[in-house]
Amino acid sequence: MFVHKKHDPANGGIATAGAPLSLVAAVLGLFVLLIPVAAPAEAAPESFANLAEKLLPSVVNISTTQTVRNPHGGMEMPQFPPGSPLEEFFRDFMERQQGGGQGGQADAPPRRANSLGSGFIIDTAGYIVTNNHVIADADEISVKLHDDSVFQATVVGRDPKVDLALLKIDPGKKPLTAAIFGNSDEARVGDWVLAIGNPFGFGGTVTAGIVSARARDINAGPYDDFIQTDAPINRGNSGGPMFNMKGEVIGINSAIISPSGGSIGIGFAIPSALAMPVIDDLRKSGKVRRGWLGVRIQSLDADMAETMGLPDSHGALIASIDANGPGQKAGLKNGDVVLRFDGKDISEMRRLPRHVASTPIGKKVEIVVWRDGKKLTLNGTVGEMPEDPAEKLARTKGDNQKPSQLKEGSQLIAGTGLTVSPVTPALRERFGLDEESTGIVVTDVRGDSPASEKGLRPGDMIIEADHKPVRIPQDLAKAVEDGRKAGSRSLLLRVENPQQLRYVALPLAEVKSGRK
Repeated sequence: MFVHKKHDPANGGIATAGAPLSLVAAVLGLFVLLIPVAAPAEAAPESFANLAEKLLPSVVNISTTQTVRNPHGGMEMPQFPPGSPLEEFFRDFMERQQGGGQGGQADAPPRRANSLGSGFIIDTAGYIVTNNHVIADADEISVKLHDDSVFQATVVGRDPKVDLALLKIDPGKKPLTAAIFGNSDEARVGDWVLAIGNPFGFGGTVTAGIVSARARDINAGPYDDFIQTDAPINRGNSGGPMFNMKGEVIGINSAIISPSGGSIGIGFAIPSALAMPVIDDLRKSGKVRRGWLGVRIQSLDADMAETMGLPDSHGALIASIDANGPGQKAGLKNGDVVLRFDGKDISEMRRLPRHVASTPIGKKVEIVVWRDGKKLTLNGTVGEMPEDPAEKLARTKGDNQKPSQLKEGSQLIAGTGLTVSPVTPALRERFGLDEESTGIVVTDVRGDSPASEKGLRPGDMIIEADHKPVRIPQDLAKAVEDGRKAGSRSLLLRVENPQQLRYVALPLAEVKSGRK
C-alpha cells in the first residue's frame, strides 16, 4: 500500500508518512530492537592452566633406537643450510674416505641412533597414537608417561600414507589417562587450540595458538587435508595431540615449515576426522582398508576445460583405468571428468582420492562424469585398495600394428613447436619407452612454443588426439588441422612417458605465412 507523503514545516521540513512523529519514533525503535545482532566473538581465555593440567597426563614422550650402519668410519655428515657449498665439499671428502683410503674405514661397525617424538593415550588399556615417521625403522620403542614412568611399546599397525601409527604398552596396574577425540570438521579458522608434545626432548610442553587454515595440501601424501596452526610446534612435537578448548583431540601434529627447524608459526596437524577411521582399522586388523576405484587421475586447467566444453576446471580427469577394476566395471572411460562421487562434489582433483578412500568397501555409489560434452551418471561399487597397488600405469594397447610397419621419418607439426616421429627401436632405447607402448614420440620441442608452455618434452609419447588413436605423425597433423578448421582453441592430447600418463590441452595457434 502506498502512503502519500506531506511536508511538515514544524518538523524542519522532514517528510513523514502522515503519522505523528511519536508514533514513527516508536515504530523505528521497535524496528531497531528487531534487527538481529551478531553474536560477539569468543573472548581469549584468561588462562589455559586448568585445561593443560587436565590434558598433560594423556600425552607421552616417545623415544626410539635403531641400528645404523655408517660406511664413513663413524664420521657423520655435518648439517648445512640447503645449497651450501660446504655440503658438496664434505660429501666429496666423505666419499673419498669411504673408499678405504688413508685413515678411511670402508666398513665401519654399526652404531645405535636415537630419535624423539610425541604421542597420546587413546585407551587406558595402553593404546597410543603417534606419527609413523616417529617410529619408522625403530628396533626399540620406549614410551615415557607424564610421571616419568617408562614402558616398552610394540607396533600394532602403521599407515605411511596418512603418517599414523598405533602403539601398545602393558601398563599393568598403573592407571592411565586417555584423551578423547573431537570432530575436526567443526573447527573453524580462528579457533583457539593447544599443542602438547616433546619439543627437542624437553618433555611435556604446552603451546597455544589458533587454527590458521583448513584443508592444506603440503604434498606429504595422497590424502593431505591438514589443519594449519600458529601454535608453536618444533622438532619432537611430531605425533603429539592438538586440542580444542573442550579438551578434545582434533588433530595430530605432524609437520612444520621452517628453514631452521624451529617454529616460525606454520605447523600442520592431521585432522581427527581423517585419523579416526585409520586408527580404528589399525586397532582391529593392524592394517588399513580403503575404498578403491582403480583409476589414475589428474587435475584440469582452463584450456582442458574449454576443450571439453566444461564451464570451469572443477573435477578430476581420468588419465587411465586399471583393467577389471571397479572403475572399469562401473563404465568409466579414459578422458571422463568426475564431477560428483557418492553425492559429494569434486571441486578439485585431490578430493576424489579422499572421498573414495573413506567410502565403505562394497558400497554402491553414483558417479557423475562429463563425457562428450554432457553429464552422465554411472553406478559402481567401491572395491578394496590392494595392499600393494601396481605402480605401473595402464597403457593403451596397440591395434596389432608393429612399429616396423609404420611410416618412417619425423615431422614438424606446424604452429605447435612439436617435432614427432614414429616409434623405432632406437627411440625406445633412447627414451626408455615401454615395448608395448604405441603412438608417436616427441623428438624435439621448440623452447618458445605452445607445446613447451604445456610441459611437453622430448621422450613423451602422444597416444591420442581428440580421443582418437595416434599411430603416425600424419594422424597428429590431421587432428591439429581439423581442430583449427573447427575453430577450437586447443587440442586434447593423451601423453605418456615412463613416469606418468596424462592429458594435455595443446593450444592451436594460427599458423602465419612463412612460419615453420
